[in-house]
Amino acid sequence: MLSRVAETLYWMARYIERTENTARLIRSYNRLILDIPVGSEPSWLILADILDAKAEFKRAYSDISEQNIHRFLIRRKTAKTSLHFSIIQARENIRTTRDVLPEDAWELINEIFIFVSDEAKKTSSRRARLDFLDRLIQHTQTLSGLLETTLYRDHTYRFMKLGTLTERAEMTTRILDVGAGDILKREGDFSSIDPILWAALLETLSAKSAFRRLIGPIIEKDNVIDFIANEKDFPRSIYYCLNETRQIIASLPNHKETSILLDRIRRKVRRFKSNNRKRPSLHKFISSLQANLTELDDEIHAKWFTRNTD
Repeated sequence: MLSRVAETLYWMARYIERTENTARLIRSYNRLILDIPVGSEPSWLILADILDAKAEFKRAYSDISEQNIHRFLIRRKTAKTSLHFSIIQARENIRTTRDVLPEDAWELINEIFIFVSDEAKKTSSRRARLDFLDRLIQHTQTLSGLLETTLYRDHTYRFMKLGTLTERAEMTTRILDVGAGDILKREGDFSSIDPILWAALLETLSAKSAFRRLIGPIIEKDNVIDFIANEKDFPRSIYYCLNETRQIIASLPNHKETSILLDRIRRKVRRFKSNNRKRPSLHKFISSLQANLTELDDEIHAKWFTRNTD
């Protein structure tokens, strides 16, 4: 497979995963706002912060308002973390790799593109916004399901899966860092709603049902953090993503150095325990882990996507 095609598939999958993750994040926060008392809600800016877009948002808007945050994260085409931008990029990457993908993938991404182009500007009210996000999540899951269930398990599938897992792991670390960090910072201020906040964090990752099935109905801080970081059988935990990435990497050529790096990161995550950590301690661990994931992404690009110019 050409390195150019491999890289395009990798980023196609990342943008599809990013769209679904971002839509779920925005939806969970909007639902949370409806469930907690006025004055106890986190700032809307936390959404941009989780997506590492706070500085970009502040350059574009002077007022941190609900409307501006959603204009920025849903429909601003030039914002690299916006839903509209991600769909545009996913569509372009599918267009240039149509010959190795199922025929229906091009039709589906066009339907999603048209839907976002037409409906994103109608999301001013919370009810319309939640309806839009629900439908967008369904559309992206349909596309992901098509690719997952119809692709032949060759390098096309492997590089696409590598992109999905990399994006998912990075998003989970950001949610854990900023989302859990904000709850820990405010710990005790609104103790009666802490379980609601931790439940919303789980919902952001579609993890609430799995958590309750494995851990139980009582949602507590340490159990939530350890589940998100380390649950080996939950598809959106950091450790699960790293394990699956390790299997994909092992099936690619010249993988030895990358596998060694991955094993080091996996051991680091496996040793992690919340143990009533305070915010600075959790942030230090997550920051170090995010640096490791950036190193892994750089290694993937250097190993399989760098063009040979000789």
